Amino acid sequence: MSNPPPPSEDPVAWAKHLTGAFADALHKKRAECLTKQARNLSLGSPPSRPPPPIPSDSSSSSRSCMRPTTSLGSSSSSSQPGLRKTKSKFTLSTSSSRSQEVGPDGLPAYTRSGATRESHPPEDVASLRFRGQLMLLANTPARYENPGLLDEALTLIPLNRIYAEAEEESQMYEAEARSLGKERGKWGYQDCVIMALLRWFKRDFFTWINNPLCPVCYSETSPEGMTQPLPDETARGATRTELFKCTNVRCGTYERFPRYSDVWALLNTRRGRCGEWANCFSMLCRAVGSRVRWVWNSEDHVWTEVYSEHVNRWVHIDSCEEAWDKPRLYAEGWGKKMAYCIAFSHDGVTDVTRRYVRLQKYALPRTKCPEAVLVHILNEIRTMRRERLSPSDIKRLEKEDYLEEVEFRKFEWQALEAEAAKNGARRTTTPGEKRPRQSGTTDWKHRRGENGIASETVSPLDTPDARMMEHDGH
Repeated sequence: MSNPPPPSEDPVAWAKHLTGAFADALHKKRAECLTKQARNLSLGSPPSRPPPPIPSDSSSSSRSCMRPTTSLGSSSSSSQPGLRKTKSKFTLSTSSSRSQEVGPDGLPAYTRSGATRESHPPEDVASLRFRGQLMLLANTPARYENPGLLDEALTLIPLNRIYAEAEEESQMYEAEARSLGKERGKWGYQDCVIMALLRWFKRDFFTWINNPLCPVCYSETSPEGMTQPLPDETARGATRTELFKCTNVRCGTYERFPRYSDVWALLNTRRGRCGEWANCFSMLCRAVGSRVRWVWNSEDHVWTEVYSEHVNRWVHIDSCEEAWDKPRLYAEGWGKKMAYCIAFSHDGVTDVTRRYVRLQKYALPRTKCPEAVLVHILNEIRTMRRERLSPSDIKRLEKEDYLEEVEFRKFEWQALEAEAAKNGARRTTTPGEKRPRQSGTTDWKHRRGENGIASETVSPLDTPDARMMEHDGH
């Protein structure tokens, strides 16, 4: 890395430039290390030890932890090329403006109808409020890019156990594929690493909290409402604190339950509800080398998506339920009605509602802002997250965006066909998707509309025989 000599008129700015360049170099090295590990794992060669920690510079660590990483590409350009489809391949455009080549939602302009999707900036109060909320939520996965945090997480994961279970499971998938005359197993090695991590996280690492036990007599507690977080709780990301009182009349001790959003704090407390579970588990998936999305639902639930290099798509994971690739669990299992499901990553954002809401009866009205305004907001966030990426990375991500849009439209057509025919749709739920929520108390699930009552009837997307078949991916 070459740098110009310090200008005599502004040495401070030159020093800041060097610090930022050094932080970028550290971040890029870490991202390449994680990506290389994930690619090697997907090819079936498990690492003998976790990736080595990258030394961090104290003056730049605070700046680099919130900055999107540069992953696969190493080239850079001052222009921001878009993606254009030809008859045989995807090619980078030579235009210096991406707005003409990429739709306002970040998708290539060659949509199915051949027209760019409509976009309008937010103007009314409700739309501006929703924009501020999404902008704030978009910061959550950016925190996972802190090298020090990822290295600390690796020290807590039993890597030998995780890798051994993943190796055994991936070999089973390969053997099953060979017996069926297929070239590839259903899932790759890195997918099996995340499956093993999911089991360990659910069964051994994190604890679900309904009402915390009394810290003095260990009796049950009852909720007393909300209270203001203490300064040390606020410093660790708690925006609200629940207050509980011991039910033992001889004790009556109050117990505080801060709802931490800082992942460093969650690595120590190792307890919470769906918000803490999804936040911590998503970071651990990033620590073992997978690309991660943190998915926010407007009806008060969050979960994880991990990109599978083996099947070339995003895979749903709910650590609270130990659910792997069961996107219809919430609507058709829990009976949960939803309006918005937004997936955030350190290099993008996507409205993934169509993955989780397939039938109209589970769709709530989307009233937070007009659809054209939502397109504009998501494109704004996506542009911010990708402005420091290389042209090759932008091209790769935009192709993924396009293929995911194709996947969503496939879901739409299947739902329409199923609603019309009331039978015979090719996509089916798995046994694990047709179940009520497992985590949480009965009253709590009933208040949230997640007790499965609305899903007692058979979904028109299911055929009688296909419901017994295992989902084979798509």
